[in-house]
Amino acid sequence: MEKSSGAAAAGGRSSTVPPPPPPPPMHMDEFALEGKKPVKNPFVPIGALVTAGVLTAGLISFRYGNSQLGQKLMRARVVAQGATVALMIGSAYYYGDQIKLFKKGSSP
Repeated sequence: MEKSSGAAAAGGRSSTVPPPPPPPPMHMDEFALEGKKPVKNPFVPIGALVTAGVLTAGLISFRYGNSQLGQKLMRARVVAQGATVALMIGSAYYYGDQIKLFKKGSSP
């Protein structure tokens, strides 16, 4: 049994072909969103953390047998979760209108 070389086994070619050059490095400037600023609403992550904290406290209170406190915390979780979703929808609506106005004002 003969051992075949890697090039001959891979493609049946006897000459070696150099690999293609690597692609050029990508820069963050290439990912710009056409002059738009990233929109951030700090209340949404805060609302998510509050929701997660109240949920954790409610589950812990259920674990230790305090069902009345657990029920109150679960109701508070629903309120916090609803407020977070309302903030998400409100900020999307508010910033969506601003982006539309920006596009109208920038066109010639």
